[in-house]
This record gives sequence, structure tokens and C-alpha cells, in this order.
Amino acid sequence: MTALADATVEQVAAVGALTGTLVAVGRAISSLMACRDGLLASGARIALETVQGAAERDDSRAHDLGEMAVRAVAAEFAAALHVSDRTVQRRMADAELLVLQFPVLWQAQGDGRVSAAHSRVIIDAGLHLDDADDRDAYTAEMLEWTQTESPNRLARRARRVADRLQRRTIDERHQSAREQRAVWVKDRADGMAELGLLGPAALVHGAYDRITAMARSVVREQKERTTSAAERTTPAAGHTTPAAEHTTPTTAAPDAGRDGASAPFSFGSVRDSFGIPRVSEPAPRTLAQIRCDLALDLVLTGAPAGHDSADGILAAIAGSVSVTVPVQTLMGTSTMPAELDGRVPIDTATARQLAGGASGWDRILTHPVSGRLLAVDRYRPSAELRRHLRARDQRCRFPGCGQLPRECDVDHTQDHALGGSTHAGNLGTLCRRHHRLKHHTPWHVEHLGDGVYAWTSPTGRTYLDAPPAQNTDTRLEAQTNTDTRTDTDMRVDTATNTRGSTPPRAAPPF
Repeated sequence: MTALADATVEQVAAVGALTGTLVAVGRAISSLMACRDGLLASGARIALETVQGAAERDDSRAHDLGEMAVRAVAAEFAAALHVSDRTVQRRMADAELLVLQFPVLWQAQGDGRVSAAHSRVIIDAGLHLDDADDRDAYTAEMLEWTQTESPNRLARRARRVADRLQRRTIDERHQSAREQRAVWVKDRADGMAELGLLGPAALVHGAYDRITAMARSVVREQKERTTSAAERTTPAAGHTTPAAEHTTPTTAAPDAGRDGASAPFSFGSVRDSFGIPRVSEPAPRTLAQIRCDLALDLVLTGAPAGHDSADGILAAIAGSVSVTVPVQTLMGTSTMPAELDGRVPIDTATARQLAGGASGWDRILTHPVSGRLLAVDRYRPSAELRRHLRARDQRCRFPGCGQLPRECDVDHTQDHALGGSTHAGNLGTLCRRHHRLKHHTPWHVEHLGDGVYAWTSPTGRTYLDAPPAQNTDTRLEAQTNTDTRTDTDMRVDTATNTRGSTPPRAAPPF
């Protein structure tokens, strides 16, 4: 039966009307996005105009002043939009690129003739065109193709056209492109994350090919091991093994009933040192899963032979993570998930493994009902106040910023040189970017108590930033004495080890 063969004339007309409306909405969205780019580019231009005098005086600080001015404007926009100011500043840079270097393309998008996706493809392919006339010629040719081609089809044609107009050789362009190499991480749901890498194509493809070859070798070894085990357990045709000639007596399991019948064995009957059931035999891994496991193993345990010093300093560096897990979760009496670095949930098995191999524990005491942080202590002496701030703030305290506390500075809200005291009520974690923003721009911050910050922007807007809620179970039905009891969570600072760490034989002392 052919799809839509039985559709009525009215239904076909309705689909046609919807299609026309979608096209009109798409054009309107493209126009609005071009309008937003114009506003962002104007904000960047105004920011740079404020330090134009320093540039004209050939002040050596002109570049830094310009950067701080752009940051201040980006922070103003971001706080009002409730997004990260880093994201806004990147959008401002992209908007400047579109408006200033590809004005014909920006005009076409503003007219609704080109989508934002088409514009992104055209800019990415033509970014290396240095001459304005070359960019205009390139844009004019590509605009014709945007009327018939989708963005993914347009990308290959755009690269070819840009290469034809390019006056620089591929070697020169590659040297410039190498400056953009980077590594980044992106959090995903269900305790997962992505690790991205941008680098020279030959090296990246070579690394991927090597990991793939290793993974295929592991797959072959798995298959050979499985085949060998099957051959050992399968009797030859026409022969009966001694074990098959006699009935094997049944041995009662520890949890067998009074009649001596043994309960069927299940992987869940195997328990770890915390008393939690676990699967004893892992399922076979796919090629993609093995690639991932090998890559993480190499990164976390391998030595950087091409960059290390003679004494192997880089090879001695170990990755570390901070995990917060409710003590009831470690004991198996709660399903409250653990958190990685205060923002990413991770599975309970990983949390227990990290907790078992940790050399030190931060105990975080929280209020049993509200979940508010009460105190932080540790068995081994260390910087207690810093631990308290990391546990309270969990990130940079500028609105919209998510930098981890271990990557932040501990900042005096009221400058210590001006009489500000060193206690939790006058301290907070700020990433280096927003620490400098606080000191070198008109942004002002005030500590209102209980870790609540009030930020005032250069235009007079005020934004409140409160500490994130602690990862603790505050359900009333889980409490036995709400008047005196406090929930206890454990934060584990541990070196990441892909080979795994053996949990302690006894439960940890909490």
C-alpha cells in the first residue's frame, strides 16, 4: 500500500499549508537570528570603542583592556539572558565574523533567503579567505547554491569553491589551523560524558586507526577464548563424559530452604565488600565499547613519550575527580545517585569503587530536612576552610558560570587589603576569568550571607547567585529523628585509575 494514497484532498491541502507555514517560520527565524547577530556584534564594537583611546596612545595594555571590556559587556548580556557569559562572548565573536567579514551573507540571512545553518557552513569553509573581494565572490557563488542544496550537501561544494579562490597554499593554511587544536569535555546524561579533540588530521586518524586495531585484536582474543571454552565443555559425538554417567548430588546454597532445595544461582548473589549485589561476569563488549575503554586506559595510564622530560614528570601526573555520595548509598539503603564534581550524576558501582580506593574522605554534614550544608571535616588535617568553600559553592559563583571549584580561585568578597576578613562569609570560589572581571571592570559583588552573592552589573542590574543544593537525601520518610540527626555524605577526592581499585574488605569508618 502506498503511503498517503488514501489521503483526502483536504488532508493533502492541509499538509501543503503546513509546509508553506514552516517555510515562512524558518525564514522569520533566520531573520531574527541575523538581527541577534547584529546586536551582539554591536555590543562587541561598543566595548572596543571604550578603550580606543588607549589603542591610539599605543598603550601596551590596550589588548588586555579591550578583552576585559568585551568580557564585561558579554557578562552584562549573559546575566540578563541567564546563560554563560563564555557562551555569549563566543557568540559575539561569531557575530562579528558574520557581520564584518561576510556582510553579503549576513544581509541574505536577514532577508530570510539563507538559513543560519547554511551561513555557518559557508563561513566555516571560507574562513581562510583573507581578501575581502575573494570573500564577496565566494559568498555570491554560494548563495546561488543555498536555494537548492541542504547545508550538509553545501559543505563539500563550499570547500571546493573556497579552495579555488584561496591565494594561500594548503601548507600555510594548515599551519594557521594547527593553532586551534584543543581538547574539551561535554557532560551527558546518566553519568556519561564526551571527550572531544581537535588536532592535525593525520595524527587524529592515526590515533583512531591504532585504537581500532587494538580493539579488533581484543575482539579476536575474546572469540578465540569463547570458542576454546566451548570446545572443552562440549563432549565429542558418541561419547559420554564421566560426569554425565552419574547424577551429581545437589549441595544446598547458604540461603537454601529447609527442604534442602538449592535456589538457582544468579549473578546478583555475588556481593561486594559493601554488601551490595553485583554482576560477577561482564557482558561481551562491542568494538565501539572496546575503543572507548582502550582510549581512556591509554590517556589515564599511558606515558606521554613525545612530551615528557627525562625524569618522567608528566608520566607521574594522575587524573583526579571529586565525588559526593550519600552515605546511605554506600550502604545500599538508598538509591540517591552520587555526583561527580557536584554536577554530573554517576552510577553507584563507580562511586563505591572510587570510594573504596580513596586515600582520604571529606565528610559533609547536612541538615536532614533542608539539605543545607552544616559543616565539613576530615580525618586527616588539611585546609578545612577551602574544603568548606568547595563543598558549599561547587562551582564559580558568577551567574551562569559552571567552572569547577578546583579550577577556581578563593576570592575575598571584600578585599583583604581593605579589611576584609578570611572566613566563609567573606570568601567564595571564582574562576580566573570572573575573578579578574570583579577586579578590573565595573561589576560589583556583595556577600548577603549563607553563601548568597548579589552581583551588580555596569548598567545597574542586580543578579542573585545562591549556592547549589547539596546532593543529599532529605525525604521525610527516610528520617527517624529529624530533631537531632544529620545526614552524612562522603566526598571522595581520588586519583582516577582505569585498572580499577579494590574496595576495602571492611566498610569505611563513617
